[in-house]
Amino acid sequence: MKQKIAQILTDVVQQLKEQGIIPESLNPRVNVENTRDKTHGDFATNLAMMLTKAAGLPPRALAEKIVELVVDEPLIEKVEIAGPGFINFFVNDSAKFSVVNTVLAQAANFGQCNVGQGRSVLVEFVSANPTGPLHVGHGRGAAYGASVANLLAVAGFNVSKEYYVNDAGRQMDILATSVWLRYLSLCGESLVFPSNGYKGDYIYEISKDLQAHFGDTLKCTALEVFAGVHADEGQEGGDKEKHIDDLIVKAKNLLGATHYEAVFSSAVDAILSDIKEDLSGFGVTFDQWFSERALMNTGVIDAAIEKLQAADKIYEKGGALWFRSTDYGDEKDRVVVRENGLKTYFASDIAYHFNKLERGFDLLIDIWGSDHHGYVPRVKAAMQAMDTNPEALEVLLVQFAILYKGGEKLAMSTRSGQFVTLRELRDEVGCDAARFFYVQRKSEQHMDFDLDLAVSKSNENPVYYIQYAHARICRVLAQSEEKGYVFDQKAGLAVLGCLNSTQETHIATELAKYPDIVARAALVYEPHQIAYYLKDLAHALHSYYNASQFIVEEESVRQARLTLISAVKQVLQNGLAILGVSAPESM
Repeated sequence: MKQKIAQILTDVVQQLKEQGIIPESLNPRVNVENTRDKTHGDFATNLAMMLTKAAGLPPRALAEKIVELVVDEPLIEKVEIAGPGFINFFVNDSAKFSVVNTVLAQAANFGQCNVGQGRSVLVEFVSANPTGPLHVGHGRGAAYGASVANLLAVAGFNVSKEYYVNDAGRQMDILATSVWLRYLSLCGESLVFPSNGYKGDYIYEISKDLQAHFGDTLKCTALEVFAGVHADEGQEGGDKEKHIDDLIVKAKNLLGATHYEAVFSSAVDAILSDIKEDLSGFGVTFDQWFSERALMNTGVIDAAIEKLQAADKIYEKGGALWFRSTDYGDEKDRVVVRENGLKTYFASDIAYHFNKLERGFDLLIDIWGSDHHGYVPRVKAAMQAMDTNPEALEVLLVQFAILYKGGEKLAMSTRSGQFVTLRELRDEVGCDAARFFYVQRKSEQHMDFDLDLAVSKSNENPVYYIQYAHARICRVLAQSEEKGYVFDQKAGLAVLGCLNSTQETHIATELAKYPDIVARAALVYEPHQIAYYLKDLAHALHSYYNASQFIVEEESVRQARLTLISAVKQVLQNGLAILGVSAPESM
């Protein structure tokens, strides 16, 4: 009904142009909103106030002209002017319940729209370094990214999902060296593990597989490994960064290129396989896993740097190459190639984003942890310097979730190995609760994840409350059949006019909001709007359930009520699907 009123007002705007009341060149956006106070009607528009300056008329005077031009519409009971010039529309009951027919006719497609207009969008999310299992902090980015991708697809975008595998650089060398040192311990070498190495149990497991495959082939003595290595943190003159860097050099020299690559690949492949399994179990899949190492091997990074050099956007200082990011508002220039010749993460990111645009995407969405907020200006600066459109990049930031159990905060640190993995979270609360809890707030808001609440079967647990509404409807429909009644949806649609209670009207109004909620949420990348809406719809259903009998003797009332709750069931399914949450038929 909202769309119908918007179209009527769009036709009115055209008539105002033809009558010379507003300029022909004016193309205002017609806004129609649901009213909060039903004494002010069902829908309202501020069109008269928007056009008052262009028309040279007071808002109320212009509102009167607009109302005069509104065509007679059987579903509109009356139109009133309120306040400074708002126009309120009152619709009759049959119009309110027409949405039930639309929901059941469109089924899983109800809520789909075309605000995306088929634009191609690449959503890149999670992209955690393959240095260890995914923890609960990564889980929020995974749930949010997948929900954003689902939401955009429903809203008419052509969506691709990508995981950028950071399988190159210093952190990966630290991982490989950590695995090798654990391997040496398994081979009987006595050594002090570096404070800056990766210490989780998963490192031992990878090392065991390495030993099973290579035996003692990769073995060196601890004396060889630590000879000439800078002291570690806690030792006299120690520096943990220099210590681990020296050990990386030793690993590469002592193993040689072929064996070091074998250790490196064993570590990356094992962890990446674990990540893929974790995400799949979490209901998160990707169209492509894009390797940073593959990007480096194609020469794209060198080509991007050369392009920036040709545009005089890179200069040499202290043996390193620097990008002039201050020319674009960044706080300081950024290194792209270090004095030792190694390229920085920033150099890879420049090339990666250039590659994305080269693949023909209209819009790039990067979902990053909130600690990367300072990284956004320099990436956009590099895109601008390369004559690509920085506005094509949208970076969405996600706060890591803080996990609580029994009122106690649980620690997370990948390097130390003390963290709660995403897999452990899934085992503890289930995928549905985890997916919903992660997206029920704005992504940039701090989030406390209460494990005890997530597993509780109470009205305070939002995902349980919503899923129970769906299961309740399924049970009512099953009970109707058990009692010998035949549910006839077509017959129910024909007698919706017998629905007149406050709860029934409210449910119809809530159902009608869903397509607009989807469109609005998609344009601002906010799946939490869907979560809020589903809680409201579930509340409306539970209130209706507590106030009314559905399986009654009177045929028309029974068929109408079962048809109405069937529409609720469908919309709950559609909304939960966007969030990656199931809609169980029994609980």
